[in-house]
Amino acid sequence: MTLARRALLFCPLALWARSARAGAQVEEPLADAVRSALVAAVAEAAPPRPRFDQMEERLVYLRWLSAASEKLKKRHTEHHTRVEFLEAAWYESRRAGLETALVLGLIQVESGFRKYAISSAGARGYMQVMPFWARLIGNGDDRRLFHLQTNLRFGCTILRHYLDRERGDVFMALGRYNGSRGKPEYPNAVLGARRVWDVPAA
Repeated sequence: MTLARRALLFCPLALWARSARAGAQVEEPLADAVRSALVAAVAEAAPPRPRFDQMEERLVYLRWLSAASEKLKKRHTEHHTRVEFLEAAWYESRRAGLETALVLGLIQVESGFRKYAISSAGARGYMQVMPFWARLIGNGDDRRLFHLQTNLRFGCTILRHYLDRERGDVFMALGRYNGSRGKPEYPNAVLGARRVWDVPAA
């Protein structure tokens, strides 16, 4: 066995990196107002648990959580891990004004729900966030992009930014997110995966 192969066997990050979808977002100049809004969007604190004013809202959410957890079981066998991930995905997608099923579809395509996935372009985590975003709108520490809520917060904020730039055109925003704007393969893959996660939503 070669040294390189032995290193791969003992380096989970290297294995995940080979199979993560390459994220090739282009670093673009941001207007000061846009940068300030994005900085604020990733900096705000989040409640640890969803809160609901009405019991019916809570019941709908719990039905969604149960159905989504069942779908995620093949990828994450531990119940606690699934619930923690889904709670964060639900909160961060709603916070950014995004459909949770769309965000889960994007995560499925980008990383296959792997927390430590790294693409060939260096994109990191569940939503394959490029490290330059940590410098542009974060505290500069791109290692934090492997943290569950940080990664989802950045990914959802970036997707919302691209949706706004594309005036609500999901197809074009997804292409921009992947760095393949105008090409159908990536948006079609995400929209196809979105249907898998279109379970009764909160």
